[in-house]
Amino acid sequence: EVQVVQSGGGSVQAGESLRLSCVASEYTYSFYCMGWFRQFPGKEREGVALIVRNGITRYADSVKGRFTVSQGNAKNTLNLQMNSLKPEDTAMYYCAASTYCSDTYWDRLGWYNYWGQGTQVTVSS
Repeated sequence: EVQVVQSGGGSVQAGESLRLSCVASEYTYSFYCMGWFRQFPGKEREGVALIVRNGITRYADSVKGRFTVSQGNAKNTLNLQMNSLKPEDTAMYYCAASTYCSDTYWDRLGWYNYWGQGTQVTVSS
């Protein structure tokens, strides 16, 4: 059974950095898409960043230029480097993996088969 395990996150001051990582284990092949999502209290989960197996990346407008998504060295590993964090980035962050997605409509939750457990990121001003 595929498991997506996340690490990283925590509490920082505005302007500081954090790094999130995840690994999707027990899957023979490389996932076509892996991405990061976040959820604010009382809101729907929203896309943050995506990387496709061929290297294409996509970002939410709110994080462009500050966040960088990358594949790890091992298969089905994913990182999110978050720089210049803002209080409005405070949310629960989730890693997700998909056997297929559209790089245009990448942030539609229905693409993603597997989800991590979530990790809290808190940015104080």
